[in-house]
Amino acid sequence: MPQSTTDALFRPFKFKKLELKNRIVMAPMTRSFSPEGIPGDNVAAYYRRRAQNDVGLILSEGTVIDRPTSKNDPAIPDFHGEKALAGWKNVIDTVHAAGGRMGPQIWHVANTVASPDYPDPDETESPSGFVKPGEKRGRAMSEEDIADTIAAYAKAAADAERLGFDVVELHGAHGYLIDQFFWPELNLRTDRWGGPSISERVRFAVETLKAVREAVSDDMPVIIRLSQWKQQDYGARIATSPDEMAEWLEPLVDAGADILHCSQRRFWEPEFPEIDGENGLNFAGWAKKITGVPTISVGSVGLDGADFLGSFGGQQTSVSAAGITRLVDRMEKNEFDLIAVGRALLRDPEWVKKIKADETDRLEAFSRETLAELY
Repeated sequence: MPQSTTDALFRPFKFKKLELKNRIVMAPMTRSFSPEGIPGDNVAAYYRRRAQNDVGLILSEGTVIDRPTSKNDPAIPDFHGEKALAGWKNVIDTVHAAGGRMGPQIWHVANTVASPDYPDPDETESPSGFVKPGEKRGRAMSEEDIADTIAAYAKAAADAERLGFDVVELHGAHGYLIDQFFWPELNLRTDRWGGPSISERVRFAVETLKAVREAVSDDMPVIIRLSQWKQQDYGARIATSPDEMAEWLEPLVDAGADILHCSQRRFWEPEFPEIDGENGLNFAGWAKKITGVPTISVGSVGLDGADFLGSFGGQQTSVSAAGITRLVDRMEKNEFDLIAVGRALLRDPEWVKKIKADETDRLEAFSRETLAELY
């Protein structure tokens, strides 16, 4: 692939205090290599390798807020407590020393399941006590739970800026806590945190973003990751039209979201093909068109075969140079501003440099076995 065809990926990007050397983002990917929730030197070295190989922006694996059941695996890192925050200070200092830029993804898994016995399923919290449509798990959050959770998100964001991170991202996608409030199948509340319209169900995210925005400085970029699809239901849709998408996204931007990270299973798929055809705007493209704020796209970049969750289950994945061409075409049209790369960067920390040098024959494919190590 000649260098000229990838130039769109390697333009600098600047927003508020964030200055990136290129448009490539390392997507947040759960790794579970932080015993007792504390990221060690091995985690810092893992992120350093991406920084020194020219990833523009690194978004950390999901790292959880200070709530009793915010994680579903004990080796998921915390973003609270003296020891865990000291570990993250080591991570960001290491990344900065390698010339990188980074933000933590702040997370609450709600009542989703990684291990059936951790945490105690009866203690897990969610909007209405449902983990899937029609399937109960744990308890519905009280007003006090909601207030404490919003405060915990804000505290984590403030700590991220204090430690020296360049951005902060809230995980509002894939069927986790914030996303469950969006989703009518799981948010059955009849109080001010629920309702039949997305403009009502967006309140929890709005109040969380307002609290986060107040907790950090004006020039600290705040990102929120969003998705239509859920791990519980690939076909789920929050917005079935541009008007509904505006009802969903515009309040988030008004509340303080600077950048929308729009997760798809395959970035090249159009969001509303009935409006602009099979080659129409993807989720990030529509989000940018509707709100005017920068967007990040993501979904199977540079890979063919199984998508995100399927490949974790062992389905075949292969490297796709053609997928890079599709990506560049969209970047050249400014459909979205940044592109996040997940599985390809888990296996191959040199992925960015190989793409820039037209060494696609040296790219390494992701496999489920990749998850056993921090490459």
